[in-house]
Amino acid sequence: MRKILVTFFSLVMWLKLSAGDDFCGIRNTAFLPNEILTYNVFYSVIGIYFNAGTATFSTTLEKLNNRPVYHAVGEGHTNSNYDFIFKVRDKYETYFDTTHLQPVKFIRNVDEGGYKKLENITFDQQNNIANTTKGVFKVPNCVQDVLSAVYYARNINYNKYKVDDKIPFSMFLDNQVYDLYIRYLGKEVVKTRYGKFNAVKFKPLLVKGTIFEGGEKMTVWVSDDANHIPLRIESPIAIGSVKVDMMQYRNLRYPLSSKISVR
Repeated sequence: MRKILVTFFSLVMWLKLSAGDDFCGIRNTAFLPNEILTYNVFYSVIGIYFNAGTATFSTTLEKLNNRPVYHAVGEGHTNSNYDFIFKVRDKYETYFDTTHLQPVKFIRNVDEGGYKKLENITFDQQNNIANTTKGVFKVPNCVQDVLSAVYYARNINYNKYKVDDKIPFSMFLDNQVYDLYIRYLGKEVVKTRYGKFNAVKFKPLLVKGTIFEGGEKMTVWVSDDANHIPLRIESPIAIGSVKVDMMQYRNLRYPLSSKISVR
């Protein structure tokens, strides 16, 4: 679930790229404070998917050190009936500035099959520094954390890209800087458990973790409208595969005009 929450977009590869223009200085036109998105996580090991967990993303407008920030929280957990297989209780929090969507503070508190991690990062974007419990680290311009990258990516203008274009950016995670990209795959109609949508399709590059393999194996569909909300995520995992479908939304900035039909 660590990469499911990230999903939407947190990623890694092994080509050395610098943050592209689309990850420096974007302004928020995609979401409102108090937006809430809820997802069901479906797991398959023999080709039949069953509901294994839930993930929720929410945003609020707050102040941190006397400056306005968006506070986004991503939480994921397996259903209690399946905890004996692989128990997940994850919570990610990011505080990012309202002007250029750059992270100020990031908190990760995860429990994934017995693997536990608590991480607290403070970003000094002016001096390109990340302060963590492990020390002080130099970071590049416009660096993102794993959750702020999700909201940043929603503000990308995908219409200006061609199929197979790569959109690079940098992310700080586990006291390391990763040079990443999103591979744009075009537009198509996607049918989810919630309904049928016109969607933008892309592949993020994943950091190898406790659940997901590294590489370009995850596929993401976001709504082809001004909200760009993630609709579906599909990926193989260490054993089997997962699908993550948007099942409920509240307080979107725009009408969900990409929706073709319900279920």
